Amino acid sequence: MRCTTVKNLFVTCTLFLFFSFPLFAADSIVIGSKIDTEGRMVGEIFAQLLEDRGFAVERRLALGGTTICFEALKRGEIDLYLEYSGTLKAMLNHPEEVSYSQLQRETKTTYDLELLSPLGFNNTYVLAVRGDIARKYGLQKVSDLRAHPDLRYGISHEFLHRDDGWPMLARRYGIPMSAVGIDHGLSYQAIADDRIDVTDAYSTDGKLQRYDVILLADDRKFFPQYLAAPLVTSMFPQEALNVLHELAGKISDTKMQSINAMVEIHGKSYTQAAHLFLSEAGLLQHESAPAVERFWRDLASRTLVHLGLVFISVMVAMVIAIPLGVLIYRFPVFAHAVLGTAGILQTVPSIALLACLIPLFGIGVKPTIIALLLYALLPMLRNTTIALTSVDPVVKQVATGMGLTAWQQLYYIEFPLALPTILAGIRTAAVITVGTATLAAFIGAGGLGEPIVAGLNLNNPELVLEGAVPAALLAIGVEGLFELIERKLLPKHLVRLS
Repeated sequence: MRCTTVKNLFVTCTLFLFFSFPLFAADSIVIGSKIDTEGRMVGEIFAQLLEDRGFAVERRLALGGTTICFEALKRGEIDLYLEYSGTLKAMLNHPEEVSYSQLQRETKTTYDLELLSPLGFNNTYVLAVRGDIARKYGLQKVSDLRAHPDLRYGISHEFLHRDDGWPMLARRYGIPMSAVGIDHGLSYQAIADDRIDVTDAYSTDGKLQRYDVILLADDRKFFPQYLAAPLVTSMFPQEALNVLHELAGKISDTKMQSINAMVEIHGKSYTQAAHLFLSEAGLLQHESAPAVERFWRDLASRTLVHLGLVFISVMVAMVIAIPLGVLIYRFPVFAHAVLGTAGILQTVPSIALLACLIPLFGIGVKPTIIALLLYALLPMLRNTTIALTSVDPVVKQVATGMGLTAWQQLYYIEFPLALPTILAGIRTAAVITVGTATLAAFIGAGGLGEPIVAGLNLNNPELVLEGAVPAALLAIGVEGLFELIERKLLPKHLVRLS
């Protein structure tokens, strides 16, 4: 009877798994963005404008650096993101200046991607120096840095490793090559805290209005123009292209800096700042939902996606781990190898595992589920093996005396007695997965990690809590759900012991 219940549970889980995949498949325009504030901000502007004109939109914002977004676009995993002419020029290995129209043609010929008309602002790189240091040493241009080799450099990770980034800049100006990598969202705070003296910045950064920094003149003309524009797939709908063309030339350098400042300094959300800009520009044709309604709608949507990621990964992990645990119980010669492999997977940092899966499976739901189920394997596998091994030998001897075969003993005796510990392993894995699934936002799978990523990028604790608190409550809810499942499946005396 008890094994029949377990079998029904597996059937239910399999059906849930089958019907959950359509939740993640929608006929919509998928908008990506880099992880920086501006990329996210303009991505939200794209999304709201397209939604206003009746297009279904899926947001995969804050995916990471240029390489991740560009590869995702080429693979069709996203349809659109904000790119810069200077970045494309470097990717096309153009050492000389090229016209924008030529850049558009070469992007189409080389990558089969469409570079649309510029939005109007040039977000080029600049070097920013702490104000007191610049005034003390009279630093006004980049070449002035050569006379002060003791300055501390904190360079954003992407610029630090780009071929046209820090290494080439340091050689051009004769600046010491030593620099530490730092997240761009934290670099200004690091300058304010006197941890670094110089960092790379973007000319339209909103935080330039808050911090005491001096922008150095690029006196050797190292940085090219970085004209911002939508980069889309060749299959992008023409009607949606017409909508995006309405943004051409609408955002000046100062306007983009003020839009970024709304989020980075004045505490507005990306949604609020994008809506305010579009309203002031007269680009919205319909009334949008009130802010409170949008908040609860977004929270419900993120929670649903988060739950889907957790349940699918846990169910797949169950289908793999429990039978595998039974097999290594029956054939213990493989126990050390299997459990050792699962243990090694558990030690790999989750963000590193996600990064390793991107080249194989792209971005979004697929690599997220694979990563989450790999982390869920060990608790289930270990609990299943230990539970079956710990069954009282006397009970096994009695079963043998009754004439039951080894597999009949497993089915009728050992597995039902081991069930409380097995369920405890599933319960542990599920709760851990709820927390780990917040990292899905880093590769565009959505969920409750989205506001956490945005809050970290903006150094905004309130935004972090907007994702962290629901995730914690969801973990408590999952814990309660498994307690109900245990009470339903297990005899009362086993429930008390478990």
